[in-house]
Amino acid sequence: MKASRTAFRKVWDKAFVSIVLLLSILSIVPLFLIFFHIFKEGFSSITPGFFVNLPKPVGEPGGGIANALVGSGLLVLVACILALPVGIAVGVFLAEARTNLFSTSVRLSMEVLQGMPSIVIGIIAYLWVVKPMGTFSALSGSVALAIMMLPVIVRTTEETLRLVPRSLKEVSLALGAPYYLTVLRVVLPAGISGIVTGILISVARIAGETAPLLFTAFGNPFMNTNLLKPVNSLPLIIFNYAISPYDDWHALAWGASFVLIVLVLALNLLSKVISHRFRVEF
Repeated sequence: MKASRTAFRKVWDKAFVSIVLLLSILSIVPLFLIFFHIFKEGFSSITPGFFVNLPKPVGEPGGGIANALVGSGLLVLVACILALPVGIAVGVFLAEARTNLFSTSVRLSMEVLQGMPSIVIGIIAYLWVVKPMGTFSALSGSVALAIMMLPVIVRTTEETLRLVPRSLKEVSLALGAPYYLTVLRVVLPAGISGIVTGILISVARIAGETAPLLFTAFGNPFMNTNLLKPVNSLPLIIFNYAISPYDDWHALAWGASFVLIVLVLALNLLSKVISHRFRVEF
């Protein structure tokens, strides 16, 4: 009887492990199918001129996504300039401040903002920036993306700084260092790898956003680096060309999709490398 129970348990153990393994494999199948399809359709569009040429009118061969690459870089750069100082400062505050009504309200606000639909953020940026300026612009798109970056940076900064041992701060304060200097020279350097990882994750998130840019940056078929004028981006060019009836534009959309997915994958891999290789051990 005891032997039969042992055998029964072993069978169930193997069955459980097999089911978990099968479900784990099934969970990554969609990702590989997406990569395979984008690689199949998009890689053939990648040529040297694809990265340096502007899109061509319908019927003309060739063309590229140079304006979208420059526009995406501009949008992300300005969004980082807007979001990083605020996000890191708020993260430091939440990590160092005592738990009270104000800090709890700030933390809850960041959680709500992180779950807010991107299209709603785009509409808000339209009301705050586009309408007062009277025009679509790269600046308004960057504001929308910065709002989306903010809660990710705040959360990762707070969680990273909470892992810094309190003894490090106490030693610095005991040596006579002022509190602000302790935060700047001890706490932040100790958590820099986690903060940089959070920044890269937030950049990877906003790099593929389309909805907020439809109401703000709008798109531009020409090269533009003026923050006060409409600008194109990789998600916008994918959206606009994918819904068009022209095969040439469909090919450009697939090529842009391939470039975007590679960039996002590279950012995620880089964040993993930084978090593991440059992690400070306490």
